[in-house]
Amino acid sequence: MRAVVFAYHNVGDRCLRVLHARGVDVALVVTHRDRPDENIWFRRVADTAAELNLSFIYGEDPTDPALAEAVRAAQPDVIFSFYYRSMIPADLLAVAPQGAFNMHGSLLPKYRGRVPVNWAVLHGEDETGATLHAMEAKPDAGYIVDQTSVPILPDDTAGEVFEKVTVAAEQTLWRVLPAMMAGQTPKRPNRLADGSYFSGRKPEDGRIDFRQPAAAVYNLIRAVAPPYPGAFTDLGGRRFIVAQARRIDTPATPAGLQPGLHVVDGRIVAICGDGGAIRVTQLLEGANADHASPVSIQEFQNIISAKSKEENR
Repeated sequence: MRAVVFAYHNVGDRCLRVLHARGVDVALVVTHRDRPDENIWFRRVADTAAELNLSFIYGEDPTDPALAEAVRAAQPDVIFSFYYRSMIPADLLAVAPQGAFNMHGSLLPKYRGRVPVNWAVLHGEDETGATLHAMEAKPDAGYIVDQTSVPILPDDTAGEVFEKVTVAAEQTLWRVLPAMMAGQTPKRPNRLADGSYFSGRKPEDGRIDFRQPAAAVYNLIRAVAPPYPGAFTDLGGRRFIVAQARRIDTPATPAGLQPGLHVVDGRIVAICGDGGAIRVTQLLEGANADHASPVSIQEFQNIISAKSKEENR
């Protein structure tokens, strides 16, 4: 089997290694350059390709005629996409006579679309996974080749779940490649009506509404915790990011506190709209988690006291 691989991020790194280990002839790797506004906490596929002695190019725009020509010149039997950021045009997918396949970070048909791991954690799911599926013009809509599930534990962050999904992607590809290479690619229905589609998330979507129930607030904190931008609130013109937290028993907090952040018994605590409470174990101050500084309990107490005095003047 001869392949062209569009790949990025940790899933791109691990799946490219699986292809290499299984003896797939990877004729060309297409990946992304680092973006200056991006927190590079993951593996660079360009480094992986260089390590494995594979030809690679940077391709930000899959509609670029020069990129299309490079793919055609590689004469692939199949095209794979492993966390490449852009949709690949149908005419380019058609270059591969044995099909084009994408690794998606959910159990399709659930959570089609962008950042599926973050959405699964945000919605309090207890399971997600990785799915290899055929690519079509519509995103995440082609038939399912294979998939692997992983648990989402109650205190898992999206970053921790993403690590599991990366392993699930590696396992899925490793398991199904022999059949694909023998020309016996499995085809299971991808019933879109039984699933869901979600678009991308922006940093502003991490703003905490403490009037929400504690479960919803906690899921938001988990879903965007570092290495993602982080769940945040503004207080006195300053931005604070709740980087780490844990649910606590409501009786452990005084009654009558308004929704928001408080210092209670030497701990920073978030009181939520249903009276539930969350202990904040790491609070940062800054525009985002990449450029923020830790805030001690005493520092935050001083900030709250100063704000209270200002409001009472």
